[in-house]
Amino acid sequence: MPINLSTRELRAFVTLADERSFTRAAAVNHLSQPAFSALIRGLEQSLGARLFDRTTRSVELTAEGRGFVHAARRLLIDAEAACDDLQAHAARRRGRVAIAVLPSLAAGWLPPLLADFHQRFPGIELDVADVLSDACLERVRSARADFALASTRAGAPELRTEDFCRDRFHVVCRRDHPLARGRRALTLADLAPHPIVQLARSSSVRQYLEAAIYPAQLRTMLELDQLSTVAGMVRAGLGITVVPSLTLFHFEHDELVARPLDSPGLERQVFVVRRADRGLSSAAQALYELLLRERPRAAGRRRQ
Repeated sequence: MPINLSTRELRAFVTLADERSFTRAAAVNHLSQPAFSALIRGLEQSLGARLFDRTTRSVELTAEGRGFVHAARRLLIDAEAACDDLQAHAARRRGRVAIAVLPSLAAGWLPPLLADFHQRFPGIELDVADVLSDACLERVRSARADFALASTRAGAPELRTEDFCRDRFHVVCRRDHPLARGRRALTLADLAPHPIVQLARSSSVRQYLEAAIYPAQLRTMLELDQLSTVAGMVRAGLGITVVPSLTLFHFEHDELVARPLDSPGLERQVFVVRRADRGLSSAAQALYELLLRERPRAAGRRRQ
């Protein structure tokens, strides 16, 4: 039969075992002596064992009481430690947050925000996966991430998607390239004659661009995985590239120019994705609120 013991009963028992006096033990527990005696009797009835031998002059543990007192002390220590740990998590002094973020956000926008978060909550462990959109969704789905910033709207019913920000596209080319001149925004038609250094087909940037220009095709010169490599190829004159404004920090170089690309509907959407069937921990909620508060709002800089 299950036995329901309260920490109040265990604390009263341990205090009486230490004090050997109902009067002193009742005072330590801030109870009247009759109430304290009733608490001990209720504990003995629940356990089905007499824990103390009582005389008019002394109170001593029985054999059963001596066997139980060490376990009672451990239970109290464990309960207090569990409560302390829970309170530390609730107060954000301790915890862990795992997030999955698009590389373009993880490399430029995110680091100073994480530095601020870590300074405010140094006891919270951070786990950041800088992965492509599909991998972001999978990490949330499999509970390896508390939430994600992805460029794909989740279709699975167990995932909840919210708008986070929108990101306009820019053409990046060498300063001596024909597209570097002029003040009007460029169009997709302007790109047609020029070779382009593109990101891999698995990237959201490539998918947005190809959807916007379909059924036409761009003159792909190279396909690469890393934006830093794309920047190097563009600097070398192997072609131009088209990237979202949040990635332009990769292309900050005296030899390069970034110009806005004006194409109706060509705008990358970024979403916050989290599980629909569970809430966030206190630590994850704190980071979630910070990132929402500091979400990117500018469409990017125009560099001439």
